[in-house]
Amino acid sequence: MKKLYTLFFLSIISIGFSQNAEWTYLFDGKSLDGWHQYNSDKMSDAWSIENGELVLDSNDDNASMGNDIVTEKSYTNFELSLEWKIPKGGNSGVFFMVVEIPEVDFPWKTGPEIQVLDNENFDGPSTLYHQAPALYDMKPIGNVKYNSYGKWNHLLLKVDHNNNLGSITFNGEFVYSFPLSGPEWDEMVSRSKFSADKYYENLVPDHPYFTYAPFFGKFKTGKIGLQDHGWDVRYRNIKIREL
Repeated sequence: MKKLYTLFFLSIISIGFSQNAEWTYLFDGKSLDGWHQYNSDKMSDAWSIENGELVLDSNDDNASMGNDIVTEKSYTNFELSLEWKIPKGGNSGVFFMVVEIPEVDFPWKTGPEIQVLDNENFDGPSTLYHQAPALYDMKPIGNVKYNSYGKWNHLLLKVDHNNNLGSITFNGEFVYSFPLSGPEWDEMVSRSKFSADKYYENLVPDHPYFTYAPFFGKFKTGKIGLQDHGWDVRYRNIKIREL
């Protein structure tokens, strides 16, 4: 009997270890290995490490941008877990399915974004399509539990192309799911600032923030990215589990 208890205990420990082993830290809190500035072979010096946190040092004025960073590795089906903290009025974003294309100047022109924002104090367009943790300009959020500026928020993003399903869980609460391709995805894109149709068919875009982005959302495999939107931001516990 004692032997059976021992074997049972060891099997539970083994299961626990195997589950934990599925997660891989994209940022270990000690180095910037595994990241580089978008469309560069080097890491941006605007990012640093402080108290085990990945920190972007910006001007908090929406004028100093261009230090977006992406992972070295690309991913297809995964769960991404991270925490973020923004200053008062701050703005940033988490990208996925980013592909670096030399002629494309920003990662958000290929990879969709989960919004990182001080919802209560941001001085700019802040509809439910643009507040944290919305799928930026694609699908609005509902009532979500949001921790204000200076406090940590937790994002869990699931991307599963095998089942054509993405989902967002924020601070432990499920927000919504969304398709990753197909007619419903195409419809969301067509209503957004990323719609190529508005550029070609109407010539004069009718979205106030329209951006010509013909590669947007076209890739199933891509990199994880973190945005420089001109504001300081902090990230920690960035880890991924491939499905």
